[in-house]
Amino acid sequence: MPTAFQGGKGTIVISPVGKDKTGFSLVELLAVLLILSLASLIVLPSMEKGLREREVRQSVLGLAAAARDLRSRAVYENSLQRLIFNPQENSYQALRGKKILLPSDIKITGIEGGEPVGEGLRQFLFFPNGSLLGGEIGISALGGSPAYLIHFDSLTGRVAVLRGNIQ
Repeated sequence: MPTAFQGGKGTIVISPVGKDKTGFSLVELLAVLLILSLASLIVLPSMEKGLREREVRQSVLGLAAAARDLRSRAVYENSLQRLIFNPQENSYQALRGKKILLPSDIKITGIEGGEPVGEGLRQFLFFPNGSLLGGEIGISALGGSPAYLIHFDSLTGRVAVLRGNIQ
C-alpha cells in the first residue's frame, strides 16, 4: 500500500518495491518487436549497399594512388614505369611491384587506351617527362553499385577518378 507524506510544496507518494502492478502487456511488447524488425528490414539493405560502395571506392582510390606513385617515380628516377592490368585475373601490378588482386565482387569492367601486352594484358606507361599513355579504366561492383572511371590524361599525366562508366 502506497504511503503519502506531506511535503513543503506537494504530496510525495512512495510505493513499496515489487508491489506495483502496472507494466507492459504482451501485445505492447510484440508491437515494439514488430516495429524494430520492420526498421531493421529497411536499414540493413542500405547499410550493405553503403559498405559495398565503400569497398569499390577504396579499391579505385588505391589504384589511382598506385598510378600517381608510378608517375612520381618516373619523374624522380628519370625512368620509364609500367602499370600492367590483367582483367581475367582482376588484378594490376607495377613493373617491379607485387600483384594487387581486386576483391572478388569488384571487377575491371573495361580498359580503353594503354597498349596491349601479351594475352589480355594492357599496360600504361609513365614517362620521365611526366606524361603517360592515356586511357580509362572502368571498375564496378557486381551488385549494381556505382561504377568508377580512372582517367589517365596523356599530356599532363593527371590521374583522375570519376563516377560513371566508360562511354
